[in-house]
Amino acid sequence: MTASKIKLIAIDIDGTLLNEKNELAQATIDAVQAAKAQGIKVVLCTGRPLTGVKPYLDAMGISGDDQYAITFNGSVAQTISGKVLTNHALTYDDYIDLESLSRKLQSHFQIETPDYIYTANKNISAYTIAESYLVRMLIRYREVSETPRDLTISKAMFVDDPKVIDHVKADMPAAFKERFSVVQSAPYFIEVMNKHASKGGTLGELATQLGFTADNVMALGDQGNDLSMITYAGWGVAMGNAIDEIKAAAQATTLTNAEDGVAAAIRKYALQ
Repeated sequence: MTASKIKLIAIDIDGTLLNEKNELAQATIDAVQAAKAQGIKVVLCTGRPLTGVKPYLDAMGISGDDQYAITFNGSVAQTISGKVLTNHALTYDDYIDLESLSRKLQSHFQIETPDYIYTANKNISAYTIAESYLVRMLIRYREVSETPRDLTISKAMFVDDPKVIDHVKADMPAAFKERFSVVQSAPYFIEVMNKHASKGGTLGELATQLGFTADNVMALGDQGNDLSMITYAGWGVAMGNAIDEIKAAAQATTLTNAEDGVAAAIRKYALQ
């Protein structure tokens, strides 16, 4: 890989950009700013909404209408100031079908819009509460019949103990897997998006809009929801703490997130 080819660096957040304490290390900030100084676009690609990304963008000095983020696992590409470039949303009928499936599979369930997390579970899952804190979005409890039909639904999530999520993964009907984009982002999360939404697909759309090809893109990730962008990028880099599937698909493996693996990869592969 020739460093001069890299024009865009796509970085997952949880387990990748952030260390094992969910903190943004100074070494990572310094490497990102060095890349920016060379004119490289640094794009955070995450399952989070923009509200859950903004603090890290601010810390790295990434802002404005000429800088970008891919959120909700590829459902949305937007500028940092909030201008939406790509939006692959779920429909209300999708919500009804997925929520009904969650009850059959006995899993907690939620949907996320650009503004709120909605759940019809009276006994709200601890994982929903944790997600609310993580992404800085309030929770709205609504019965299915009370959920507004005109919501912009960026993604749906099965959220439960890992054993329950394993059951959801194994028993989700094939028709749902064909109808939607389904990824596991953590042992306790399975995320469901519009069929056209994926980190890799939306990253490709953004790169094309910016005049880049896949050869100009380096992507870093660690979990199943990162696979599409690792395989899309001309230079896919697995974190040292990544799952085996990511390591097998990547062109290289960097240090773990506890060892500033993102900083190491940027300096090794992208900086001149």
